[in-house]
Parts: sequence; structure tokens; C-alpha cells
Amino acid sequence: MFQPGTDWNPKQAQLKELLAKPERFEEAKNLCLEMHSMLHSSVTQGSGSTLMDEVWEGLTDKAFVTMPTVKDVTVAWNIWHITRIEDLTANILIGEREQVLDESWLKRLGVQVKDTGNAMTDDEILELSKNLKMDELKNYRDAVGSRTKELIDNLTLPDLKRKVRKESIDRILEEGGVTKQGDSIWLLDFWGRKNITGILLMPITRHQVGHLNDSLKLKKKLQK
Repeated sequence: MFQPGTDWNPKQAQLKELLAKPERFEEAKNLCLEMHSMLHSSVTQGSGSTLMDEVWEGLTDKAFVTMPTVKDVTVAWNIWHITRIEDLTANILIGEREQVLDESWLKRLGVQVKDTGNAMTDDEILELSKNLKMDELKNYRDAVGSRTKELIDNLTLPDLKRKVRKESIDRILEEGGVTKQGDSIWLLDFWGRKNITGILLMPITRHQVGHLNDSLKLKKKLQK
């Protein structure tokens, strides 16, 4: 299993250091792309085996939707959560463009939920998980990952210090990416204080690795 403490944290620290040094911008961008590729399917990222590949490999329908204890979530929720957050922050906050999720994707995925799931109850997590079509969630994640990869690749040095625009933050709420519940809406304030460097560090890289490792632990527990 991928170990974030030994494998990921040094890279995360290095990325933060490189992003702060204009003369090392290309190194920073390459490292960011390398780290991002580990969080997505190797099919879309053109890389070797990834952490995302480990989660999907042999994942059963039952393990995808099961919440072992009330302290857990589900693999389905973990992947939905990080993918929605990447879609919103990469496309709306960094790219200032349309997010991937639209009515067509919602129909394919089998849900009408648009938010990140931060404020969901256990019952709501289970309902979302039951309704999500695993193959289409994989396709959605691939689509989001491909667009983020393109976005990172096209970043310029001046982009890094650009502050997130209030209009973009407002769009996330208007488009249902977060709800007005306290456990959800706080994300807008958190993201709104960042520049593009901050978004690349959290959530584009650091946030996702924790949830994928959680998914691997759930899979291992449920598929013994």
C-alpha cells in the first residue's frame, strides 16, 4: 500500500518549496504533474501503476458501497468527494472555466447530488454510494484528471500568485458544489483565502492522497 508518511510527505514538502522559487517554476510544475498522476488512473495520465489504480483493481461492488462502521465512510464517497473537489477547484478556481460535472454526467452517474458530500449524514453517504455507478464514477474521475493535467501543464509563473476570485467562489455555491450547511460552506472561506499555489498544494495534491489511502484501507478490510 502507498504510504503517505514515507512516500508522499517529502514530495509535498518539496513541491511547496519549489513553488516558492520562481527560478524553479518548471521543476515545480513537473513535480506537481507527477504527484497528480499518482492520484488518477494510469490510463489517462500516461504513467505507471498509480495509487488510483490500486483502489480500482479488483474492487467489488459490495466493497465500493459498504460502510464497515459508523466511524467510516465508503470507497464510493471517498472517490466522489475528492473528484468533486478537484473538479470545482481546478476548473472554477484555477481555470475560471466550466466544471466537468453537468446534467449529462449526473445522468450517467445515476445521481442528482452536486456537492462534495462534506455535510452528508451516514444515511446520505450510503444512499449516494448505492446510487453511484462505479464505472461511470471512474469515467468521471478520469475526465476530471485529464482536464486538471492540461490545466497544470499550461500554468505560467504569474498564475501562481493569482488570488482566487470572489466571483469564482460565488459560482461554486450557485452551482451546488457546496451546500449552505456549516460542514460544507466553510470550504468557500478556506479556498477563498488562497492563491493558485495554495490550491495546487491543497486540495489538488495533498487532500486527495489521504482519501485514496483511506479507500485502500476500506477495500482491504472489506475484501479479506
